[in-house]
Amino acid sequence: MAGTDQLSAVFSALSDPTRRAIIAELADRDATVTELTAPLSISMPAVSRHLKVLERAALISRSRSGKWRASHLESAPLREAADWIERYRRLWDASLTRLDAHLAAVQAADRATDRTADDPRDPE
Repeated sequence: MAGTDQLSAVFSALSDPTRRAIIAELADRDATVTELTAPLSISMPAVSRHLKVLERAALISRSRSGKWRASHLESAPLREAADWIERYRRLWDASLTRLDAHLAAVQAADRATDRTADDPRDPE
């Protein structure tokens, strides 16, 4: 999967809270299905299905050592997703900064109008 398709797969995989919990566990250390199942309230086959989704999204890799099969977090796809989000965060920050400036100008104009209306020296 290349480009946007990869990014879509990453976001799709991350949309599930169980998969996010698995990613959080793998951020600390490599783990087997048994180790990943322990803190979750789902079966080992269910965890295996979640791992397959994460593997298809290239968020994890799996290696075999003897009879153990460990899962390892791959950080590059997460970095690409974070970079994509960052571009839009900067856009929103700029928009919100402009909105703050506009609101400050409107409030300042309202205060100036209120002061003028309350001024006892005003001949009206």
